[in-house]
Amino acid sequence: MPPNVETFTPAHTPTPIGPYQHVARAGAFITIGGTAGVDPATGQLAGPDVYSQVKQILASFEVMLRSADSDLGHVLHITVFLKDMADFDELNRAYVEQMGDHRPARTVVGVNELPKPGVRVTMNLTAVTRT
Repeated sequence: MPPNVETFTPAHTPTPIGPYQHVARAGAFITIGGTAGVDPATGQLAGPDVYSQVKQILASFEVMLRSADSDLGHVLHITVFLKDMADFDELNRAYVEQMGDHRPARTVVGVNELPKPGVRVTMNLTAVTRT
């Protein structure tokens, strides 16, 4: 029998801007949908730049993963949607600071538009639980 699928958006994470939950979990498998660099305390972008937004996205991912019995060290793959490839180095700078030595598979896709005004980058991921 397949595992049940549980979907939720934990407290202290950005509110979804559409009809979805941020986290889906089935057994040990976790996915987190597209997340922007929005500070959940204010509802505003963490900053106008990619560096600030990536730091906030990964901080939100940490909260979401903890709520699903996981952490950044259990991430399998991250997809990055970047509005301007000129920001690639700043993306990597923030990414390395947050991810430490863990280097999951990653895909970076250049996009023309993102749904929320001012957003320079969004990310989603797949992970597994710690147990």
